Amino acid sequence: MALIINGEQIDDENIEAEFRHIKGHYERTLQVACCERDPEFRGIAKDNLISRALLGQESRRRHPEVSEAEVTARLQKLIEEAGGEDQFYMNIGMPVKNEALIRDNVAGGVRLDKTLQEIYAPEPEPTEADLRACYEANLKHYMTDEEIQASHITKSLSGASSRQEIYHTMRDVRQQLLAGADFNKLAEEHRTAEQQQIDLGWFKRGEFMEEFETIAFSMGEGEISPVFTTQLGFHVCTVTGRRPSVARPFEEVKADVKNRFIEEYRDKKFNAFLEELKATAKIEDTDPEGTNCGH
Repeated sequence: MALIINGEQIDDENIEAEFRHIKGHYERTLQVACCERDPEFRGIAKDNLISRALLGQESRRRHPEVSEAEVTARLQKLIEEAGGEDQFYMNIGMPVKNEALIRDNVAGGVRLDKTLQEIYAPEPEPTEADLRACYEANLKHYMTDEEIQASHITKSLSGASSRQEIYHTMRDVRQQLLAGADFNKLAEEHRTAEQQQIDLGWFKRGEFMEEFETIAFSMGEGEISPVFTTQLGFHVCTVTGRRPSVARPFEEVKADVKNRFIEEYRDKKFNAFLEELKATAKIEDTDPEGTNCGH
């Protein structure tokens, strides 16, 4: 048994499941698969389980009994949010309905909600000065998206004898553009269909193909791109306008700022409360190092 928190044992399989969940998250986020950080991931997993156990214990101490009506109300809300009972059970990974077990788990959620409400109370009512300070401190979250306007010349592989032929054509087009040829005139001459857009208008990241955006957003206004490819064919593009990212006005985002202020307050209260629980808890870790690899 690797973890014992105030006498409550955490099974090895629970630690392993949490570890794999943490490791999987980082591998998806960072797009890496490596064992080097396994001790770190295992430490995070154990800390998560310790925190949950302590919160559960404190919630049961404060609220040993919760009413059936409260449990039913919370369960119904969870089912509605999941889009129905079948989807709810699928989401929690329970192939066979076990209402007693579910209600017991939901009761734990009710206790925790009550405990958190007590921890957070009374929540502050921020002043205008508080909100403006929060706005300034978190300005990066209230920026508009950078936008560019671009035009492009595209040739697909349809009807071409080879990729090399298209590449040489587009390279020649680029050389003409670099020598001062009119972009729109050349685009008209080389577009493969009448409905093919030359001016793409204004757009933000995430609205076009990633390969195209990577090139376009890295360019200065008036610059001619190198010849590059996407799934649509070969391209040359130019940026004709740029709107930089700027801060949205305070009044426009005031409601969001207030939500952030309250969330930051809750986070501080929650973390302080959790540290208090850890400071007085008896935590035994019989396998502090864990294994070096999660394979």
